[in-house]
Amino acid sequence: MTTAAVILAAGSGSRFHGDGHKLLSDFRGRPLASWALWHAIEAGLDETLVVTGAVDLTAIVDRWREVVRVVDNVRWAEGQATSLQAAVHAARARGHDTIVVGLGDQPLVPPEAWTAVAASPSPIAVATYDGRRRHPVRLDASVWPLLPAAGDQGARVVISQRPELVAEVACRGEASDIDTLEDLTRWS
Repeated sequence: MTTAAVILAAGSGSRFHGDGHKLLSDFRGRPLASWALWHAIEAGLDETLVVTGAVDLTAIVDRWREVVRVVDNVRWAEGQATSLQAAVHAARARGHDTIVVGLGDQPLVPPEAWTAVAASPSPIAVATYDGRRRHPVRLDASVWPLLPAAGDQGARVVISQRPELVAEVACRGEASDIDTLEDLTRWS
């Protein structure tokens, strides 16, 4: 069984209102998205995929071109479900049995959270931080057909409809999203 780490980084970042796209904004001396990508790579899963769309992340991804595969989601404006579907399609094509999904705007999720969630035997495993469900989320191939094909929700729909498939994995770290300029300032 093989597992791919997936970073969803295709959205427009419409709530950010800063200069440029939020994923390219400086966060602690590096572009914001580079932190999530680096932590996913450091988890040491079988492969790392980054789903792109609204913004060109070539400058970030090139640093790790030997270990990262870019998945372009041309339908990114249709919602997060299309990015998740693009990741599933790429993982299936690459022969993976499981994906562990994180977000490009969550720079403080440590590699250990990725590893812990990936190790769960549950069809769906969700990281928790102080009891709050967040990313990363493990999705076994058996649940891929249940994932939405359209809209702005990803696995959350399946998680709420099929709780018997879900296990929580307590993790350390900080899973806050950087959605606004204020968030960027607060966490920098």
